[in-house]
This record gives sequence, C-alpha cells and structure tokens, in this order.
Amino acid sequence: MSQKTDLGRPLEGVLWMLASGLSFVGVNGIVRYLGTDLPAAQSAFIRFGFGVLFLLPVMPSMFRVGFAPGAMRLFAGRGVVHLAAVLFWFYAMARIPVADVTAIGYLNPVVLLLAGSLLLGETLTPRRVIALALALLGAVIVLRPGLRALQLGHLSQIGAALCFAGSYLFAKRLTALAPASVVVAMLSLTVTAGLAPIAALVWVPVTWAQTGWLAVVAALATLGHYLMTRAFRAAPFSVTQPVTFLQLVWASLLGATAFGEPVDGYVLLGGAIIIGAISWVSWRDAAAG
Repeated sequence: MSQKTDLGRPLEGVLWMLASGLSFVGVNGIVRYLGTDLPAAQSAFIRFGFGVLFLLPVMPSMFRVGFAPGAMRLFAGRGVVHLAAVLFWFYAMARIPVADVTAIGYLNPVVLLLAGSLLLGETLTPRRVIALALALLGAVIVLRPGLRALQLGHLSQIGAALCFAGSYLFAKRLTALAPASVVVAMLSLTVTAGLAPIAALVWVPVTWAQTGWLAVVAALATLGHYLMTRAFRAAPFSVTQPVTFLQLVWASLLGATAFGEPVDGYVLLGGAIIIGAISWVSWRDAAAG
C-alpha cells in the first residue's frame, strides 16, 4: 500500500487532527468575535462566497467530466440541508459560549450512528446502543435542562448538529458518484446560491474588517477540512477521533481568555462523555471488523 493511503501512521494522524482542531477553534473564535452585528444569513453568505472564490480556478476542470445520473438531485438536497445547518450554527455561535457550541457539535457522529442504523441498514449492535445512551447522557450534562436557562442559541446548535449529520449522509452517497473535489465544490456553490436571497432580505452595511475576518473564516474552515482529510488518511478513525476532544479544551480556554466566558466543568464533562462514547464504539467496531 502506498504511503499516502497507509493507515499505520498514528502519530502523524494525531498531529494532523490536532492542527485541524486548532483551525476549527479559530473559526469559532472569529465568528464569536464578530457577534450579532451581521445577520447569520449574511455572515454565512459572505463566508461561503469566499469559499467559492477559492475554488474558482479549479472548477472548470472538475465539471468538464459531467455528473452521474441522479447526482444533481443529491447535490441540491445536500445544499438545502447544509444551508439550514450553517444558518443554525452561525446563529448559535454568536450567542452562546464557544465551549457550548463545540460540545453540542459532538452530537454529529451520534446522530450519524443512529441514522446509519435507521436509514442505511447498518446493524444497531448492543455496543452502539450503549454508546448512544452515553452520548445522550453527555448531552444532558452539557445542557442541564431545568437546572440552567437554555437559550435559543443552544436549541439552534442542536438543530445545526442534526442538519450537519444529514449533510454528511448526503455526502456519503455522493462520494460514490463524484470525486471528492466535485462534492466539496458543489457544496460551496449550492449553499452560496441558497443563501444569496436570504442574505439579500436581511442585508446590513458591512465593513471591510468584517469582510476580511469572514475571509479568514473561509480559509481556516477549508484548511481544517483538508487537515482532517490528511489525518483520516494517516490513521484509523478510532485513533484520530479522541483527539477532537481537545477542541473543547481549547474552545473553553478561548472563551475564558478572549470573551470572559467562565469555564464550565459540566460542559467539559459532558463533552468528554460524548466523545468518549463515540471513540469507544469506533474502536470496538474497528476491532470487530
């Protein structure tokens, strides 16, 4: 097997995932810093618009080969679901602590685990049921309904987690019909096109500084996904997944130092339980398979 696809390089995979996590924490921090001065739809449109600009030089060669039958319908469906996820996420990120957004975002793989069993015919083994139960317990610890006031931002981030999981399900199907570069490019195009009329309805004056920061967000998000891909090529998911918990630690430190947000031990504990459950079931599935 070639060096580029060998999964026997755990240290390299961990390092790539660490770098990816730092990139995504940077994305979170900038969006939190920009706050609510810009509507969520407008911020998201500018961010994805820059993503399209970054991809423009390579788009002609990617689309020259055309699309497989049924691919455009899946591209459109993914665009709609991802658009909703992005709106939910931008709304939540500007309103609740960075650590809360990160911890709730860990529910993505939990939803995928359940969806894989319900929609894709994958077996819901006892250990997967245990992992789901533990992850839900972790989510309850993070949110603590009835013990603290839940904001609309918390509910919005839960919606984002559900919609991002739906987007990943579309992506899984599309990878069998189109190259990864085309899947990424079509996501940027469809989401940007879908956001355009929504952003136009709520548009407010935007400064050069805000535009520049959103360009950095687009660059960091693109870099984060690239680094994550390198991690997945270097080591198994069961090795790289636990590293993502450090995003919550960094997010808590960022929130405390940059925005004066108190470090919430319950959020750290709940996030650890969620990511621990997913890491455990991933490792067990890999060992059994």
